[in-house]
Amino acid sequence: MGVSFSPAFDSFTLTDDPALNITFDKNDDQLSAILTVHLTEADYSPAVDEKLKEYSKKAQIKGFRPGKVPVGLVRKMYGKGILGEEINGLLGKAVDGYIKENNIKILGEPLPLPSEVNFDTQKEFDFKFELGLLPDFELPADQTISIDRHQVAVDDSTLEETYDQIGRQFGESTNPDVSEATDYLYGKLKKGDDATTERTVLLPINKVKNGAEKFVGVKPGDAVTFDLADAFAGNASDIANFSGHSKEEAATISGEYTLSVEKINRTAKPEHDQELFDKVFGKDIVTSKEEFDEKVRATVQENYDREAENLLNRQIIDKMVDATTVQIPTEFFKKWLVRANAGKLTAEQVEEHYADYERELKWSMIRNKVVEEQGLKVENDEIVDRTMQKIMGQFNLPEISEELQESVRGFADNYLRQENGKNYVNEYEAILAEKVIENLRGKVVVNDNPISAEDFRTQGAS
Repeated sequence: MGVSFSPAFDSFTLTDDPALNITFDKNDDQLSAILTVHLTEADYSPAVDEKLKEYSKKAQIKGFRPGKVPVGLVRKMYGKGILGEEINGLLGKAVDGYIKENNIKILGEPLPLPSEVNFDTQKEFDFKFELGLLPDFELPADQTISIDRHQVAVDDSTLEETYDQIGRQFGESTNPDVSEATDYLYGKLKKGDDATTERTVLLPINKVKNGAEKFVGVKPGDAVTFDLADAFAGNASDIANFSGHSKEEAATISGEYTLSVEKINRTAKPEHDQELFDKVFGKDIVTSKEEFDEKVRATVQENYDREAENLLNRQIIDKMVDATTVQIPTEFFKKWLVRANAGKLTAEQVEEHYADYERELKWSMIRNKVVEEQGLKVENDEIVDRTMQKIMGQFNLPEISEELQESVRGFADNYLRQENGKNYVNEYEAILAEKVIENLRGKVVVNDNPISAEDFRTQGAS
């Protein structure tokens, strides 16, 4: 069944195609358009005739010698199929070529519109394609966006938590019969008597702010009822870490919960000796308690600095998207998302999450504009070097000989060729994204904001 269009069009032809009659009709919204390809018999007939001749030479039909099958018989048997193939190929080249020649910036791909075609009676055809148009836009003026960069201070409390983690990971573990204040309680947590809320948890008793004595002296099989929010003094991060709820859910938790204890976990703190130093950092990387403490602090600081940088990058993206005005062909975008993700996304799902899809699209457009305007490029050597660094990091190889370096380069080249070059493309995109962010950093105001590690965990990294 054919499709008719009632809206008025801003109709014009951008260029005169010497071979095909193509028209480009903008819709009233100026954000979508209909591209029509009008085909006459003269457009497709030569190619179809040539293909029929090739078929007649190769066809094996009973009663005819090879290469002697009449073209008329081949046309009767295969004509419609050949005609369809040639027209599809002709349309693909025509539409793609027209868009490129006229520098039309489109969203996704053209969507073919249904049309009535009768190859038996028609000699001329009109094929219509809907296009989503991406308009020009301006990036926010330099230095008009302000962003806080967190400078995380690692305090004694954070270091103590780190040493606790090291102790749990490398210390000797036991399962005593009665709990003490530094133990962990493993079991099932549920709200009241509601079995549907039950989940497996691990409770660090020393993290309980109020009522910790309830959890001391308990045995496997005991059940402890307590106010979950009060136990952690309303700290959503601590509640979320313990209960498995999201921070948003943890912030609204109220009422009594019951912990059914199944097991008590206790870990004896390991001695701070060379054996522990080697387990944590590798053999002979540090050789004294002073070096160990310094290395622990530096490692924790590096981790927080990296998280703070990642947060800054996300803030740059979010603020650039919020501050950039871009008109999106909304209805076309929704249709294209469903078509491009056939079987994976429904129209209802697209509608539900449309705001997220639009933000992703806007960021993609901003990123592409920065790449184009700043002439950002990624060289092959950058991709190979980055991949080599990843491989060396996995094997903990800070420095290697020239001979081993060639082997690592071989591993890198092999990895980048895998999956039909998908790994190469992923590395290319990752490096390009970093260059875009680095470029945008020079266009925004970055304010250093001192913050404690605890505040960063509960606020800055949320």
